[in-house]
Amino acid sequence: MKNKYVLTVLTVIFGITVLFLPQRCIFKTNTLDHLKVGFVYIGDTATAYTNNFYRSQIELEDALGTKVQTVAKFNIKDFDDSCEKALEDLVAQGCKLIFTTSYGYGEATKLMALKYPGVQFCHASGEMANQAPVLPNFHNFMGQIYEGRYVSGVVAGMKLRELIMQGKIKRSAAKIGYVGAYPYPEVISGYTAFFLGVKSIVNEVQMSVRYTNTWSNHIIEKKAAEKLIDEGCVIISQHSDTTGPAIACEEASIKKGKTVFHVGYNQSMTDVAPTTSLVSSRINWTPYVVAAAQATISGKRIESVVKSHLKGNDTCAGFDKDWIEILGLNRIIAARGTEEEISRVKNNFKNRKMMVFNGNYVGENPNDPEDLWDLKTPFIENENTSAPRFCYVLRDFIKVEEE
Repeated sequence: MKNKYVLTVLTVIFGITVLFLPQRCIFKTNTLDHLKVGFVYIGDTATAYTNNFYRSQIELEDALGTKVQTVAKFNIKDFDDSCEKALEDLVAQGCKLIFTTSYGYGEATKLMALKYPGVQFCHASGEMANQAPVLPNFHNFMGQIYEGRYVSGVVAGMKLRELIMQGKIKRSAAKIGYVGAYPYPEVISGYTAFFLGVKSIVNEVQMSVRYTNTWSNHIIEKKAAEKLIDEGCVIISQHSDTTGPAIACEEASIKKGKTVFHVGYNQSMTDVAPTTSLVSSRINWTPYVVAAAQATISGKRIESVVKSHLKGNDTCAGFDKDWIEILGLNRIIAARGTEEEISRVKNNFKNRKMMVFNGNYVGENPNDPEDLWDLKTPFIENENTSAPRFCYVLRDFIKVEEE
């Protein structure tokens, strides 16, 4: 409540300032010889989610060399005033461009953008940039990860079809499982895209989802995967941050002789699941991070330099701009023709020929049973925001199981 009150007050002050001062005095930008860039992380490099951002931090240094210096704040909570304190310190250190990397940082980041108009603030996975007050120094960005989820689903579907053709499972046993962190639109959008990718290959497939209510807990994620395997799921995927589900699949296969495979997220998991990990997908944050720094150095508006989609201060892209990557394809266990199919589907995304969220399905919002979406009318993901919006569980096809 404190943040919301302060944000409201600063919004009023910002509006009065705009009325009484020439705009060029408020938002004047200049080219820079050197740029200090700050990063605020929810975890550390031991977690795949944060490590992906840190990888982009290092690639920014490699790309721009002595023009940039980076400063990182690790393990910053996304509640209380931890993010504000971290941002205040980065500003005090002279950072003129700051990236915040957790959805929960949104309010604090916009608050600081109001307070420090001379600093550019870029918030990943958020949705406040085009909401009033729209600030020239506050931005949202995210990759169209549903594309990667769908392609990963295609890889899983091809393996599932191969298992059926080889007689290792019956077509009626084409069941897959998904370990999800929370019942948020980002997670629902991801597992729906994955499911539809699988279903494009094996029409009979059904999916069960188990939520862990944590982004990163190895034990809980592993147990959720084990329950899904015990229920007969032959492919497990995840939107969670540890290798727990992959290890569950590997152990079930090696120790119990079960037919099960895994599809990962944010990192290749073939090192911990060499006989069961099929493929992974992730967002590549580097194109945005580097372009945002180049824009800030040259005194240009960030969205005028970033190669992406959407309007205003919110932007996203997919395979077409290399914002989404498929990694860790296990060629030893993947079905024949998988690489060619990956290439074909990726090209369809690049050429805007793919429509994911459509078909003979009805989705129900788990938070409002009266909020339904008939996918005969396609749902266009990332049409207006970089943050995923699809929040409908497909009736009769996807079952959410309670712990």
